[in-house]
Amino acid sequence: MAAASSRRPSPGPERDLEAPAYNYEKDTPHLRFRPIANPAPLGLCGFALTTFVLSLINVGAAGVVVPNIVVGLGMLLKISLIIALAYGGAAQFAAGMWEFVCGNTFGALAFTSYGGFWISFAAIFIPGFDIAGNAGYAKDPAMLHNALGHYLICTIPLTLALMILGWCIFTAIMLVGTLRTNLALFGLFFTLTLAFLMLAISEYAGNAGCQKAGGYFGLMTATLAWYNAAAGLWNPTNSFVKLPLGAFPWAEKKTA
Repeated sequence: MAAASSRRPSPGPERDLEAPAYNYEKDTPHLRFRPIANPAPLGLCGFALTTFVLSLINVGAAGVVVPNIVVGLGMLLKISLIIALAYGGAAQFAAGMWEFVCGNTFGALAFTSYGGFWISFAAIFIPGFDIAGNAGYAKDPAMLHNALGHYLICTIPLTLALMILGWCIFTAIMLVGTLRTNLALFGLFFTLTLAFLMLAISEYAGNAGCQKAGGYFGLMTATLAWYNAAAGLWNPTNSFVKLPLGAFPWAEKKTA
């Protein structure tokens, strides 16, 4: 009796086949992913502010022609860290990382790339890195200028023009990725491409007019970046204002 009672009936083949498959997300609701907020407005605003400040310098607004506030020199270091490192750099880079989570390859590439640029840009002038100090290029100022030429502040036309041209090429690649989105996003990258192109030409030809043109295109870019950010931020849950983005007729329409 004891031996017989200890035996457990094994389920038959039919019972095994009828057992429902385990659904990880459905059967474990406490492990479901929470909705993620839209990171694009953060990245766009960080991008807009840094572009806006640098473009004001390029057009010579209020007589400012040296990008100290952007790169951080002397007493303006704290301001530069807020603009170039914390907001335009780290915040925009973080937005790019969250775009990866949201599955947006375009936004992830754009925000991470431009955010990484501003982080490295600001790091040059952070004393702890000692890039421009005694351990860096103090004994070879010419090499320092060549290196800084890749970060928009060199006075050597060729290296600066090549750097700007490189960012122009990258931005043009991003521009092609907006052809099936909307007019607002396309306009942002279109004006940014023209801004880089004008700045590159100004360095090749030494033309101050092209530099100012690049600055004005940069101001347009910053304005469009803020516009796109506001369009993503303002929604029926928090605002009565809805900004049109101007979807292209050939753009794919999202289905519910």
